[in-house]
Amino acid sequence: MTWTLPEPMLAAPVPDPALLPGWAAEPKWDGWRALVSVEAGRVVLRSRRGANLVASFPEIKSGSRQLPDATALDGELIVWESGRLAFERLQGRLQQRGAGAAHLAAEWPAHFVAFDLLRLAGTNTTAWPYRQRRAALQDLFTKHKLTTPWALCPSTTDPDTVREWLTWASVGMEGVVFKRLDDAYRPSRGWQKYKVRETMEAIVGAVTGSLTAPRSLLLGRYDDDRRLQYTGRTTTLTRTASASVAGLLAPAQQGHPWTGWSFSAGWGSRETVNVTLVEPELVVEVGVDVARDASGRWRHPARLHRARPDLSPTDVPRWTSPPH
Repeated sequence: MTWTLPEPMLAAPVPDPALLPGWAAEPKWDGWRALVSVEAGRVVLRSRRGANLVASFPEIKSGSRQLPDATALDGELIVWESGRLAFERLQGRLQQRGAGAAHLAAEWPAHFVAFDLLRLAGTNTTAWPYRQRRAALQDLFTKHKLTTPWALCPSTTDPDTVREWLTWASVGMEGVVFKRLDDAYRPSRGWQKYKVRETMEAIVGAVTGSLTAPRSLLLGRYDDDRRLQYTGRTTTLTRTASASVAGLLAPAQQGHPWTGWSFSAGWGSRETVNVTLVEPELVVEVGVDVARDASGRWRHPARLHRARPDLSPTDVPRWTSPPH
């Protein structure tokens, strides 16, 4: 009977980064969740949603020769570029096969950061407690001297180490994941995750919905050439937040800097969304996580904290693109 990969174990968000007794912590990587299995020369590389990734990542397929037969790992596909996690280099990989995939693998090779062991040389390890799976995963890396594209995810039970990891936002580390030491691996949200968030100011340049009842805000910042650059959008506003912001918005005047622009329904989506342009005068304070695209835009929706009518657009920090 052929062994199949289980559904991935997931993490529920928590508001506090404190490491509790009986739990371990791991860095939360800004990449693609993936599960890999090797058996009798066959390699399976599956995304969290079940997509087959093996043809798109030939460097992982070739690297699977380092693993013992009938072994499976859970982890994250990542790409490093210029000292940071470059999530955007993973985009487009699913559309590449053959020579195209090989070219991207050579130019921006992906690494598989392993953080859990699901099977070891034919033994199903998912019923083992995390502490036992972790020890076996470390032994796997040591015994077989695994090298690129494989990397072992750090794990700790030291709160000071967790606090240090939370300072790694500048390289694109999203936060930390917490795992109970005695828990088995199961397809549920038994893990926990804490995402680093930053408070920032931005200028409202457009809204979804209407001026009288905005559903979300499209945000921007001026660059050094006084061009209003789009930075991201907020989550759906509550009724209270919508009403409070609506009274501070003014209809766009002729010559709005975003006239003629189209906006996607979400990062990486080809679907566009209808927006209403507003005069770029209102400053708002938002909370964002550390995930950015190649141009520095926020990949995930920002959370509106409050409007700042006491600030002018000139008070908002300038838009700066990340170095390449």
